Parts: sequence; C-alpha cells; structure tokens
Amino acid sequence: MAAKKPIALPVHITRLEMTAPPKASLPVPVNIQTAIMRAPEIPLAFYRYLYRQVGARWHWVDRLRMNDEELAATIHSQANSITVLYVNGAPAGFFELLNSDENTVELIHFGLMEHALGLGIGKWFLLQALYSAWQASPNKVVTTTNNLDHPRALQLYQMFGFSPVSTSSGSILPLSDAELLAFARQM
Repeated sequence: MAAKKPIALPVHITRLEMTAPPKASLPVPVNIQTAIMRAPEIPLAFYRYLYRQVGARWHWVDRLRMNDEELAATIHSQANSITVLYVNGAPAGFFELLNSDENTVELIHFGLMEHALGLGIGKWFLLQALYSAWQASPNKVVTTTNNLDHPRALQLYQMFGFSPVSTSSGSILPLSDAELLAFARQM
C-alpha cells in the first residue's frame, strides 16, 4: 500500500506587535515546581524533541524539515535565544526569541507540552517570555499566530499587550509518513 501524501492545510496568519513591556505580573503557580533555563547551545536532538512535543498538535513543521547544518546555524545563532520550562523536573515547554535588529525582538516559538496544559502555567510562562524579550530594550516585540495554533492564542497575546498589525493567508504541508519516520530515526 502506498503512503498517503499529506494535504496542505490553509492557514490564516496574524502578525502582532507590542510597543511597551507588559504591565501584568503573575505569581509562580502554586503546588508545582518550575524552573526556566536558557539553553545557549541546545543539542539538536533535544531541540527537535521540544519542537515536536510542543508543536505537533499545532502543525509546526518548518524546523523539523531542516537538516542538521541548517538547524544548528539557525538555533545557535547569536541573535537566537531558546529558553526551556521544566515542571516537576521534566521539560514542559519552551520559547524562542530572535533579535531581528536592535529595535525588534521576535517571539518565534512559544508553547507547552501536553502534560503541562491545564496546570495554570501558560499565562505565567508567556509573561516570562515577554520579560525576557524586553530585556534587550527593543522598540517592539513581534510574533505571529495562525488559526491552527491554540484556539485562544490570539486572545492571550492581545491580553498581554500585543496588537494585530497584519493578516495574510498561506498553507502548511503536514509531515509525511516518511518525514515522521526520518524524524523518529534522528531521536
């Protein structure tokens, strides 16, 4: 039996920006142990694991399609910063920031793993990502979301001070069975 080819999924993309640091403050969630650690030279296999665990249900595919050299050049760039969330000793999510230029920081990726959902840490962790983004004193922080992301992603970004600045349409080609198998072999 021939493998099924994936069908491209249409996406509606919203680009957002914020021009001032968040005013919100949230306490660390109670009854769970959390740690946030920056990972300056994150191993490629660990990054791919985080990316897949966080992004599989939201159809994140771009970084999984990069070869080792492309991925290393991207995530180990001086302009790039990856920070990992641990909950009760286990990886639970990550955020990735890109200093596009001295005036702009982009929140490239943000998300939690399945086991960390529903613990009340999503808003707190996003706030930590935004505090980190504003440490460089940019003029603005930007991000994008789309209709395949968490249903409340756009609302959450707006709650913390982002404003939509543009929309566009595109498509995402899900991973094929062959790509999933190749990815599994990399782990």
